[in-house]
Amino acid sequence: MFETFLPVTRMTSQQIQNLIANHMPDATVDVSGGEGKFIANVTSEAFDGLALLKRHKMVYACVNDEIASGELHALTIVAKTPAELG
Repeated sequence: MFETFLPVTRMTSQQIQNLIANHMPDATVDVSGGEGKFIANVTSEAFDGLALLKRHKMVYACVNDEIASGELHALTIVAKTPAELG
């Protein structure tokens, strides 16, 4: 038996940016990229005192459903506090 797979709809950078911003309303979010591969620059006071892994987990939590469904293939995260931006 062969299974039929429906094509996965890919997300846009704006959709990803909106998802992260909705889950982290205090953050400044800029997402670039395409074809399922994106870079998210997220700046938030909520990252203050957190290790890099914890920061990434916070951002991934915003898009976990989309990653699981295949709508979002790869997301590179740059997570900084406003103070770290200089």
